[in-house]
Amino acid sequence: MKEMSTERRVALAFALWILIMVGWSYVWKPSRPATAPIPQPAAPASAAPAAEQKPAAEKPAAPPAAAAAKMQAAPAPALKAAAQEKTVVIENGLYRVEFSNRGGVVKSWRLKKYKDNKKEPLELVNAEAAQQEGAWPFSLAVDDAALETLINGALFEMTPDEGTLRAPAEIAFEWSDGRVQVTKRLKFDATYVVVVETSLTVDGKPVAHGVAWRGGFGDATEYAHADQVKVIFRENQKLKVLEAKNLGVPDHSAQRLRQIGTMEYAGIEDRYFTAAFLPRSENPAHWTAGMTLWHWRLEREVGEGDKRSKENVVEMAAGTTVDGPVAFRVYVGPKALDELRAQKPPLTDLVQFGWFGVIAEPLFYFLRWIYGYVPNYGWAIIIMTIAINMALFPLKVKSWRSMQKMQTVMPEIKQIQDRYKKYSMRDPRRQEMNNEVMAVYKREGINPMGSCLPMLLQMPIWIALFSMLGAAIELRHAPWLGWVRDLSTHDPYYILPILMTVTMYISQKMTPATSADPAQQKMMQMMPIIFGFMFLRTSSGLTLYILASNIVAMGQQWYLNKTTPPQLSGEDKKAGKKLGSGAKE
Repeated sequence: MKEMSTERRVALAFALWILIMVGWSYVWKPSRPATAPIPQPAAPASAAPAAEQKPAAEKPAAPPAAAAAKMQAAPAPALKAAAQEKTVVIENGLYRVEFSNRGGVVKSWRLKKYKDNKKEPLELVNAEAAQQEGAWPFSLAVDDAALETLINGALFEMTPDEGTLRAPAEIAFEWSDGRVQVTKRLKFDATYVVVVETSLTVDGKPVAHGVAWRGGFGDATEYAHADQVKVIFRENQKLKVLEAKNLGVPDHSAQRLRQIGTMEYAGIEDRYFTAAFLPRSENPAHWTAGMTLWHWRLEREVGEGDKRSKENVVEMAAGTTVDGPVAFRVYVGPKALDELRAQKPPLTDLVQFGWFGVIAEPLFYFLRWIYGYVPNYGWAIIIMTIAINMALFPLKVKSWRSMQKMQTVMPEIKQIQDRYKKYSMRDPRRQEMNNEVMAVYKREGINPMGSCLPMLLQMPIWIALFSMLGAAIELRHAPWLGWVRDLSTHDPYYILPILMTVTMYISQKMTPATSADPAQQKMMQMMPIIFGFMFLRTSSGLTLYILASNIVAMGQQWYLNKTTPPQLSGEDKKAGKKLGSGAKE
């Protein structure tokens, strides 16, 4: 590094002497420690471009008296800074939040009603990632990196300055170095919502900024993976979800993308929890006014030795479209439908029930209604399964009769197929085979699709249940029986998938075959095994539903086999009559 010249040292000493003499009465506080040198903040947006400004050498130096008069006319903010780092805890029956006055940030946010794998209150702040990245929730995001580093590392004066507060409560942070001034105020009540108000000025001019959630987010138990953390925002009446690959810039640097639009809310989420920034006003007329969203991703190293790898750290910040104070309501809590619906604007879109949401949501409320009487979600799923299958039983009877009819004509259909099997699939004579088969179906009054109706009705229910059981936080850590301690995750011993495969095979063997094609029959026999492999890693709740459905189907099939004898075709009836008359003779 080049050594500073004697002339520059003298000039710097003279400038410091003038600054000390003029600002003595405004900035001197004997009890305050000396502050660090101030990085030069970015020029305000209203400033002239650098190319149009005159070089500093061309500007005449102001006399010391004139400079003193100017500073007296516009006094700098008083210095505000704490002497050491302190923490304050705010809690109620829902959460426990720990703040640090270094940066005025959140160091811990635990939800008391939700537990981690160790049965401790769930932590939403990834302290390891935040420590590694040097960034924490509720820090400020600014376009000027030097200014952002300065304010997020400063020791704020905190009111109250230590202890544990019981919500409803308020906490305030203030810091100033004579040029930069920052304030933060947070108000907690008995809900999951906290009101956040911030302001940032440089030389008395407001600076655009955002309130950030940094250092990762969400459940770090077996449910969560870094790739499940996403940035969300609702714009033009539609929820938009940004995965890690769509955040920041392609080279994974700390640069950010800034989005300005008519957003109702914005935030960060994982599978079951969210931190959503909502407008300060609860008036719907103000829900889409002036919100901005920063979103970016970083990379951090995880693991040790040869197992070291990189994972994404998803981060975001919410601000306003104008330079000035920022005010939000922030919902930090579970993606539980009742809680989300109570917010203004509602956050119910965060619970994604998929394409069949119109089926999944009623099933969810039906399941929860059953749970009100049978407080075990495993048994509630079984009861719901029985109810759904009994409701579909009339359709199954109709399908059963259609399969019976098809079984009686299968020998005739096979004879037709054997006559045409020497022709290729593209041969026009294959159409004649199809016409003969359809003529048989028409003669016997058979609907070829009649036997598929119950399955077609079941598939949307299965898909809806798959989405519902995967999204409903109520099933998180919900036990059923013995080894099944969590219905939202797969069976750790794969007992349920094996039982599901066996019962599906038995149920299929009890059901009349609907095709004379050996290849198709073999494919149908393989279906239980295929389903079994597909459901090895599926939630235990959905696997339990299909297992219970198979058992109910076996009982219904046994009942139909005993009470409804197979119906004979017209030719079989004639043959039966002839056989009967021959016996009489």
